[in-house]
Amino acid sequence: MARNTSGRGQRDLKVKVRTARGRKASSTRWLQRQLNDPYVKRARSEGYRGRAAFKLIELDDRFRFLVPGARVVDLGCAPGGWLQVAVQRVNALDERPGKPAGRVLGIDLQTVEPIAGAEIHQLDFLDDGADRQLRDWLGGRADVVMSDMAAASTGHKQTDHLRIMALCEAAAHFAFDVLEQGGTFVAKVLAGGAESGLQTLLKQQFAHVANVKPPASRADSSEKYVIATGFRGPGGAEDTTQMP
Repeated sequence: MARNTSGRGQRDLKVKVRTARGRKASSTRWLQRQLNDPYVKRARSEGYRGRAAFKLIELDDRFRFLVPGARVVDLGCAPGGWLQVAVQRVNALDERPGKPAGRVLGIDLQTVEPIAGAEIHQLDFLDDGADRQLRDWLGGRADVVMSDMAAASTGHKQTDHLRIMALCEAAAHFAFDVLEQGGTFVAKVLAGGAESGLQTLLKQQFAHVANVKPPASRADSSEKYVIATGFRGPGGAEDTTQMP
């Protein structure tokens, strides 16, 4: 990192990256953004596996769903940053008598490096019987189901929007099968028009539904997060309240 040593104070200077031969300009822009992203720097210094950890921290600071003793499921958990945050906040590593210790379980299609306090399984949550398998692992139902998943990008904005919304709706239906009454569902969505169907679905199943773009989410990204709290469970009432 360059420094101003002129005696007029010090300031960070942005790192500029030249486009190397054989590297696409888009790759150069991504690399430059990564090198200058304060959340990337914080993730490295604080030991998180990615900047996305701060999105979950900011969401939980506001909505307080990762409480000590909670049972948490992270869908599509790779590389593991959200698991790291959940382990800390639900006291998954705290075994002191009288201290509520939570459970954190992550599933993903790919192998994920172990994280202390988290139980990680290689599983496709869309498989038949995946919900039953997860309840078996947990020994019951979950208090929180969360997802930071995104479908692989095609480069076509509308197609990518529809694909991630389909994935998010599938995650919501999975949550309906595994959540405890009163539970919380948190998921990434992309703005683009098709999210209204998900909103309707969630309002039927949860007491409160909020849509938030946390500060750690890049300003030029169309992503936001839906936080649905107060899962009604089977036979729950239909009336809902929209949170600000």
